[in-house]
Amino acid sequence: MAGRPPKEKTFANMLRIAISEAHEEGGTRLRAVADALVKKATDGDVPAIREIADRLDGKVPQGLIGGEEEDSPLVINVTVGGN
Repeated sequence: MAGRPPKEKTFANMLRIAISEAHEEGGTRLRAVADALVKKATDGDVPAIREIADRLDGKVPQGLIGGEEEDSPLVINVTVGGN
């Protein structure tokens, strides 16, 4: 059998199920993971701070390398949702 396994057997789906289950301290595991990430960020962990900023504000656009200094900047418009 080739291709992706049935949806109920994918790793991503198993993670969704596991993360949505109740946590022994109350709430969901997803809430526990979010709380742990926020705790790391408030303790000064730069990757955790960056992850939260990326999730809330969106990732900072990356500059393009190449071309000549006097060239006009390249503008790329992205439409999300196909409309």
